Amino acid sequence: MIDLLNITHPEFLKKLTVAEMDELAAQIRSFLLEQVSHTGGHLSSNLGIVELTIALHHVFDSPNDKLIFDVGHQAYVHKILTGRAKDFPTLRQYQGLSGYLRREESVHDCWEAGHSSTAIAALAGFELAKKMNGETHKVIAVVGDGSLNSGLSFEAINFLGHRDDISPIIILNDNEMSISKNVGSFAKLLNSMRASKTYVKAAKSTRIPRCLRDLKIRIANMLRGFAKNMTVFDAFGLKYYGPIDGHNIKTLVKYLRLVRQRNCPTVLHVITKKGKGYPLAENDHLGMWHGVDPFVPDTGLPKHHKPEDSLTWSQVVSQYVYEEAAKNPDFRVIIPAMINGSGLRKFQEDFPDQIIDVGICEAFAVCLSGAIAINHKSVFVPIYSSFLQRAYDQVIHDVARQKLHVVLGIDRAGLVGGDGETHQGLYDIAYLRHIPNIEIVQGKDVSETYALLDYAFHHTSLPIAIRYSRNRTHFNQDQIAQRETITQPSWTEEVSGQSIIIIAYGENIPRMTALIERHSLDATLINARFLKPCDHDMLQRLHLMHLPIIVVEDSSRVGGLGSAVLETLSDLGNIDVPIKIFGLPDRFIEHGDATSVMKHHAVDDEHLLELIHALTLMPDKE
Repeated sequence: MIDLLNITHPEFLKKLTVAEMDELAAQIRSFLLEQVSHTGGHLSSNLGIVELTIALHHVFDSPNDKLIFDVGHQAYVHKILTGRAKDFPTLRQYQGLSGYLRREESVHDCWEAGHSSTAIAALAGFELAKKMNGETHKVIAVVGDGSLNSGLSFEAINFLGHRDDISPIIILNDNEMSISKNVGSFAKLLNSMRASKTYVKAAKSTRIPRCLRDLKIRIANMLRGFAKNMTVFDAFGLKYYGPIDGHNIKTLVKYLRLVRQRNCPTVLHVITKKGKGYPLAENDHLGMWHGVDPFVPDTGLPKHHKPEDSLTWSQVVSQYVYEEAAKNPDFRVIIPAMINGSGLRKFQEDFPDQIIDVGICEAFAVCLSGAIAINHKSVFVPIYSSFLQRAYDQVIHDVARQKLHVVLGIDRAGLVGGDGETHQGLYDIAYLRHIPNIEIVQGKDVSETYALLDYAFHHTSLPIAIRYSRNRTHFNQDQIAQRETITQPSWTEEVSGQSIIIIAYGENIPRMTALIERHSLDATLINARFLKPCDHDMLQRLHLMHLPIIVVEDSSRVGGLGSAVLETLSDLGNIDVPIKIFGLPDRFIEHGDATSVMKHHAVDDEHLLELIHALTLMPDKE
């Protein structure tokens, strides 16, 4: 039995037998299940890659050899084998172990990612740099089959396929799923490759002597060609091996040693079972065990029960679009592989023909939606704030430029907690606000969010983005029935006061309302529910009050609503009052609970009160 907490370097794996590595794999699975059940995190993907990660570190020499994990959320085993098991109680916690790879955490983390499909492109860059430096180490990218849907992956494969001067290794970790079930032609191609009896029989043949193993592979490839089962990788010019059993360490070691000797771009196709070793995760075909909150391992039930009268914001929005689909058979939802995360499982079950899952292809999702909208169909595209960054050109070039009525759901806006800096929804206001023709909104509660969705689908003809966080909110069906009718962009005054003006939006409105009441502040609170366009009439009136203004953001203070307020007020004449933007700083924000992160960056209630008191105690101007 190996003490996982005392591992400092993966070199110890070189001395282990296959039987000892099998025992280690079982030990790591138990450790992962126990730890993730306490902290939450990515479970299924890590349970599925245990043997493959052990074999990789057994054959290759990290950190000299470079292991690049696509996305990085499946690298928990890598973290354990490189000396970080002792830190797992802090996984995804504030100032604790990252849920992804972090270069500052370990010399074994050579590439950081939180979004899919970057690994093969990075692999190409590492290989070219290695050649320029005259180095001989190996570079390996571990890529899930879901990540290969992305155009970036295909662009990188296309680049590598015609190179005969470098020797990158791509490990295709094929578990038939990304976050949820894979879709599209590439998934069908992989299914065909797995099922080819001619190739599988050739690959498993034991009649050829072990000393002629390389010849055996060549014969298998030849037979595969005769069976008309040449792969997409062959077509691109890469040397392909597999599929092989990704839970058989002996087989993995054999083939990893084989591809290590190749001097050309190579693909090793490995079949794994997502959730391996934990039946609830193994039998999950919907992605429910991909990312989990703390749970009870014996039952799979969550440790923390959610209030019965609350929903996630994703569920709130999904309920609205469900109602739209029921009324309009031409209504379509275009979604990039996030049906569960976006709360659309019931929508898919009841309206399967009205939702199109395009896989991890955000740019395609936006462009596709634009073409649907130009043909006068109602379309909704829910994408996480950090993932919409991947479709930036399509938002500008294909949707906004043509004034197409696409409704974008900006899910996970604001701080996201344990997923950290690659997933924080802090930049969508800034990267959308300066685009002509687009509108941006966010509701303070369920009723106002429904009203803004009504506006988005039935009153505006422009492209519009509606923001909502990953938090839960109180849900009351009666409030929805009595919601406001919004027919044009407008702000509202929530509280009246005479000492200071606070402008906020979204969930900061109830937060500011509570702060004002709790501390008896003499403040005017403005609900800027339209982040674009600003309510110029309201700002004109506020300008004439000659009071200090604080703009409270849930995002980066660079380029957000505060910037929009300053721009608008500058058009009205001299800005003769203090204006402060209370938002997150111009830096990438680390993972951790929102309370700790906000306090660390001085954007919590305590620091806001200090700013309010400082501004209201300022002497009047002469």
